[in-house]
Amino acid sequence: MDVDQIRMALGGNRRSLARTLTNIENGTVTIQQIRSLLGDNDSTVKSKAWGSLAITGAPGVGKSCLIDKLLKIWALQGNKIALLAIDPSSPRTGGALLGDRVRITAIDNEAIKNQIYIRSIATRKSSGSVPLIVADMIDFLHMAKWDKVVIETVGSGQSEVRCAAIADRIVVVEGPARGDGVQAEKAGLLELADAVVVNKSDLPGASKHAEELLESFELGLGDVPPVMLTSALNEIGVDEAAKVLIQLVDSGRSVRARWRERLLAHNERKILESPKLEEILASLAVGSTSIDEAVRTLSGE
Repeated sequence: MDVDQIRMALGGNRRSLARTLTNIENGTVTIQQIRSLLGDNDSTVKSKAWGSLAITGAPGVGKSCLIDKLLKIWALQGNKIALLAIDPSSPRTGGALLGDRVRITAIDNEAIKNQIYIRSIATRKSSGSVPLIVADMIDFLHMAKWDKVVIETVGSGQSEVRCAAIADRIVVVEGPARGDGVQAEKAGLLELADAVVVNKSDLPGASKHAEELLESFELGLGDVPPVMLTSALNEIGVDEAAKVLIQLVDSGRSVRARWRERLLAHNERKILESPKLEEILASLAVGSTSIDEAVRTLSGE
């Protein structure tokens, strides 16, 4: 563990921050080791405001464009915002494009570029869309005095619910004319949403879709989350959305579902980080062990 590098990262050195996050991502240093170094046993955000916000939704709904506008607004308000953009990895090669940052232009603004930090992350072995190590990366960013951490997920369907395991709040970005709102509610992700943004509101069907979503939410449990209309491209409704989202509270609609995802994430992490994983996969491939035996071994039972 490079103690000097960690201290430089905590002091604001971006190169050291990037290297430390890489070490956390690769498992060469753990957040527990860093806490021990600092004498900090709990770095979680204690205020009612969120420290991490997952922004998710299907491909093509304009997540990156919307996030770009939100980052600019929040940074101009004095917030230090870190963006972790999750990119899907190839299941065959493990490679990823890591191209999300290309769409983010707020970092080019001289007035706020020091208020924004962007990092792309590959999903790698994670079965969900968000690698579980991201939770530790968020923790370290908070230690390094980044006020807010936004996670942009890959938008790969129902597996997106895994972001509930690491984020304080979840925002789902929808597009116009995406089908019946009640059916959308059944998709799994919307039931976890603390807010929904229907982007591309300048296109036909956006208002109708927002109305359908509100109707379906009113049939569920807990508070009805805000449903907002925006056009990130035309900068319509984005200021209003930014004001709502920066103060976003837990909707309380799915406490059990959130903890279910966090429990599953914890169990998955134990399996994926087991030093016996590759050996067990080889045994499963040749039929010399069963799934039940593999799970018991990888879980340390």
